Amino acid sequence: MYAAMACVLAAPALADPMEGMWRTEPDRKNLTSYIDVTRCGSALCGTVAKAFDASGQEVTTPNVGKRLFWDLKPEGGGAYEDGTVWVPLLDVTARASARLSGNTLEVTGCKGPVCDGQVWTRVN
Repeated sequence: MYAAMACVLAAPALADPMEGMWRTEPDRKNLTSYIDVTRCGSALCGTVAKAFDASGQEVTTPNVGKRLFWDLKPEGGGAYEDGTVWVPLLDVTARASARLSGNTLEVTGCKGPVCDGQVWTRVN
């Protein structure tokens, strides 16, 4: 019994399907970003890893390295809920949810009754 428990405790946690690098849609400044999604405790967090201009050239922005969303909890069936997202262009936070379908991730933020979102694409 102890050997079986030791094997379970020693086994690494399985990666969540949402973990990895994602490319955002262009924002109002026509910049796209790569968001690195990782575990943060029992939830998921996303950090701005890189930013690109409309021509695809990497650019320097103050948002690189900043956390874009946090505390997004897997609910099963590709749904993620109860997180918080930071909207850099408005410098506000909002309730976050996401839906994973293959290599696309629909991310939604809601502030009161107003919601907006983007569809992100997995980066290989």
